[in-house]
Amino acid sequence: MASISNEPEREHRDEEESGANEDEDTGAQVAPIIKLEEVAVTTGEENEDAILDLKSKLYRFDKDGSQWKERGAGTVKFLKHKESGKIRLVMRQSKTLKICANHLVTSGMSVQEHAGNDKSCVWHARDFSDGELKDELFCIRFASVENCKAFMQKFKEVTDSEEEKEESKEASDTAGLLEKLTVEEKDTEEKKEEKPVEKVASAEAEKAVEEKKTDESVPSA
Repeated sequence: MASISNEPEREHRDEEESGANEDEDTGAQVAPIIKLEEVAVTTGEENEDAILDLKSKLYRFDKDGSQWKERGAGTVKFLKHKESGKIRLVMRQSKTLKICANHLVTSGMSVQEHAGNDKSCVWHARDFSDGELKDELFCIRFASVENCKAFMQKFKEVTDSEEEKEESKEASDTAGLLEKLTVEEKDTEEKKEEKPVEKVASAEAEKAVEEKKTDESVPSA
């Protein structure tokens, strides 16, 4: 029995010895067969600035199964476009860089603490991470309460800012419309004032023509 139990140990020693012999440096140098070149990888975030960057774990609510399903662990970011100023939320898995969430943060959206967990929060969004727009309910969990609060605060700041932009644009559009209507009304009034003058001129011209005809019809003495 002792010989049987020692057999795996002897085989293990033989493997270690053979492995050691294989790893011996022979001094030979082998040139690489293929030369690898650096390839520029684009993420689609080149024209955006990160205004928040936190490690987290993301979940989505599965309506069919009525349960939360993990989307992945990685880094969640708020990205602000350098030209349009639009802000979107993007999260990628840490190892594969696969997109877990990708949607604009707009006015009307809200985020709230997940019931019973002060390190998590939830929100609804029109998400595009799977290549098509879907209504999703997300839940995100952070390692600390502070990170969760920072996320929620930034989320609210963005939605409030977007709402102010929309209100400002609406006010500007309304002012422009009122100004246009005022100009049109002024033009209409000016045209109305011009009409009596045109009628008087037309009447005087007709009278002159009639007098000329009368003079021509009267025989000379």
